[in-house]
Amino acid sequence: MYEFKLPDLGEGIHEGELLKWHVQPGDMISEDAPLADVETDKAAVTIPSPYGGKVAALLGEPGDTLLVGNVIARIGEGEATPVEEKKPDKEKASPPAAVAPSSGPVPAAPATRRLARELGVDINLVTPSGPGGRAVPEDVIKFSEHGQEEIEQPAPESEFAAHASTSIPFLDIEPLPDFEQWGPVEKKELRSIRRKVAHKMVTSMTLVPHVAHMDEADVTLLEEFRLKEKERLKDKRGGHLTLLSFVVKAITSGLKAAPSFNASLDPFKEEIIFKKYYNLGIAVDTGRGLVVPVIKDTDRKSIMQISGDIVDLANRAREGKLDLSDMQGGTFTVTNVGPLGGTALIPTINYPEVAILGMGRVQEKPVVRDGQIVVRKVLPLTLAFDHRIADGADAARFVTELVRHLSDPNLLLLEA
Repeated sequence: MYEFKLPDLGEGIHEGELLKWHVQPGDMISEDAPLADVETDKAAVTIPSPYGGKVAALLGEPGDTLLVGNVIARIGEGEATPVEEKKPDKEKASPPAAVAPSSGPVPAAPATRRLARELGVDINLVTPSGPGGRAVPEDVIKFSEHGQEEIEQPAPESEFAAHASTSIPFLDIEPLPDFEQWGPVEKKELRSIRRKVAHKMVTSMTLVPHVAHMDEADVTLLEEFRLKEKERLKDKRGGHLTLLSFVVKAITSGLKAAPSFNASLDPFKEEIIFKKYYNLGIAVDTGRGLVVPVIKDTDRKSIMQISGDIVDLANRAREGKLDLSDMQGGTFTVTNVGPLGGTALIPTINYPEVAILGMGRVQEKPVVRDGQIVVRKVLPLTLAFDHRIADGADAARFVTELVRHLSDPNLLLLEA
């Protein structure tokens, strides 16, 4: 009888929500055939079976939270008889505590497990100190040197780190009232992508001092050019030519001149990391929550290639078919609420990036040109940025250059 444990789902992921089983107890399954669909806080993935045989038990039902390292299925050889298994208690299904060695499987990345094998360490006895109860390489090394002796925590790397875990003055989260006393309610557990969004937004809004700079771009000429080329290229990949593809190219040009917006701040080492590559994330509403797939190397792609990538990533995001690699490595994010309505927005920075651009709805507005009132197509833009790294003058210059590129298609064609 083989016991199949939920494998490592990616760096920083220690659990996933079971979406569905591809088999039932009593079914025969071949090696590498689909066993289950699991949705993490980043993407939905199909887990293949590492064994072939008869399914004896499936430990969990759709909607359950499965932990990395826990047994999720038992597969027998030959004519195994399905057995009844008790589902894990959700209240007890939590990552190993960071205060004592765990008696069960300890979540860890493949590299950490490999290190444990090389050092002859049983990783399930290691005290994990990483996020979400994960064991990290330092835990394995310390266990190898000291066994289960109490290990002192390392000293903070900076004064900032020394205060990183302190409470926030005046921040007291009071329990919610009993809303049912005023009428009927419906309760739904916060899961997977929606929960990840909640964590990311709280982290960003708590840690990052947000500042917003707003402006408008006259995209009349760009829209005329876009619609004409869209009709001509409609049968080619990328021929859809949304306004977003032009904005992504214009942003890439702006980031080259303003590297502070293509960076990240390490608060513990107190250093700014300037990225020399350009990977732009695009926020996509999936119906299950917001995900941000990343268009890689936008500086080396044409507007047509970027347009094709946008369509591909957005479709796979809504179908739940993104790979983890599709959502990693972003350096700057764009969110476009224009198609849904609304004149403008102030977006939340996609931490640990330092800036995000929000696009509103293109509208025809009366504007003054050469002393005359004319009707132009105007795109509202909002740049939210981390004031620890950039100042208002930096944002003004960045957005002004962005507006200039969007107002003149010829400048974008030169970039392409």
